[in-house]
Amino acid sequence: MTVQQTVGSDPYFPANGDPRFRVHRYELALDYRPGPNRLSGTARLNAIAGRGALAEFQLNLADFRIGRIRVDGKAPHYTHRGGKLRVRPAKPIRAGAAFTVEVHWAGNPKPVNSPWGGIGWEELEDGALVASQPVGAPSWFPCNDRPADKASYQISVTTPSAYVVVAGGRLLTRTTKASTTTWVYEQAAPTSSYLVGLSIGKYQTVLLGDPGLGGVPQTGHLPADLLAEFSRDFARQPAMMELFEELFGPYPFGEYAVVVTEEELDVPVEAQGLSLFGANHVDGARGSERLIAHELAHQWFGNSVSIADWRHIWLNEGFAKYAEWLWSERSGGRTTQQLAAVAHRKLSGRPQDLVLGDPGRKLMFDDRLYERGGLTLHAVRCATGDTAFFRMLRGWAALHRGGAVSTAAFVAHVARYAAEPLDDLFAAWLHTAKLPPLPVLTAPLPARPSYPPTNADSV
Repeated sequence: MTVQQTVGSDPYFPANGDPRFRVHRYELALDYRPGPNRLSGTARLNAIAGRGALAEFQLNLADFRIGRIRVDGKAPHYTHRGGKLRVRPAKPIRAGAAFTVEVHWAGNPKPVNSPWGGIGWEELEDGALVASQPVGAPSWFPCNDRPADKASYQISVTTPSAYVVVAGGRLLTRTTKASTTTWVYEQAAPTSSYLVGLSIGKYQTVLLGDPGLGGVPQTGHLPADLLAEFSRDFARQPAMMELFEELFGPYPFGEYAVVVTEEELDVPVEAQGLSLFGANHVDGARGSERLIAHELAHQWFGNSVSIADWRHIWLNEGFAKYAEWLWSERSGGRTTQQLAAVAHRKLSGRPQDLVLGDPGRKLMFDDRLYERGGLTLHAVRCATGDTAFFRMLRGWAALHRGGAVSTAAFVAHVARYAAEPLDDLFAAWLHTAKLPPLPVLTAPLPARPSYPPTNADSV
């Protein structure tokens, strides 16, 4: 899948990312010492110039000490200020040419500032985790920090042997020498920089269910004293995986891991092939089960199918919210219609100033965006009927697997499955602040779908 590049900078975060080139692979070799919170690293970026020659280019990297930089093996001129690493190669890179960048850096990682507080690398009481959405990736490695610039990653982390390192992707090797262990992970699928997940802690590792032949391996990494509660709270995750594969198509990655930290997190955090939860999300009473479903659904919508820029964030959060409702109904809880009614009632009492299709940076994580995004999908489902709606969802996930999309692309995609034009529906739900009437679904979700989970259904 060719990633759709946005033209120019991200309108919400113009200082992040450089649209003049793209990275197709990162190789990160990190050494982390939890006690002093000391990180040193080497990054090798394999990149391709865009349509114009590159006399200079920019990466995003927080306030670290730079050891050295090489572009195609030669020392460039560079400056590093305000989270921007500006690099001027010894000679310009030709339009369309492949090039490599090597960066050595070291320092004490910390979250980067954002309108939502510090995000990115977070030092824990005993370990660390990364929660980068939307612009926290430069808190720990140099990157072209824009969601549409997706690349494969190999991540090597050396840390004291008492710690477990969990990253998104497949664990290739784990090698112990003296008092340290090096963990090497490979994430082959195209990944946005903010979705590169990492957690370092003293965890027990457990398997979630038996994936069977051809199934998705699912693991949990958690403090040992939370095992009893975790075992109950996450017991139904394999059933969620089965449902979402039925409704959305095959799981898009090779494996799925969840991490529970010893500390509390405001909200869980999705990364590619990995989700991070706080100890407060584990209570032994399935009190956070909807969040488990939400984060799993992001693997299809948000991670595999990513957004071209942050204006389109409802395509991540609205889809994951609707997946919560679908899981609730299939697992014997409230139906999608009942949950849509609850969301509609909640939104009708809130200010009517959010435009879903372009909410602005200030409102991009507003609770109303999640609820209205779920309602928008419910409205599409009510208008098209279940057969067309779920074919449309599976087609969307298959057609854009590994790519980046926009709201306009989704509207055009839905039109291929709808029996009649839905222009008025999308104008009301996506581009008007006033809340439309509650959409009403006449038929409940089938007990089991009548269609197989297959990519052949994409068109």
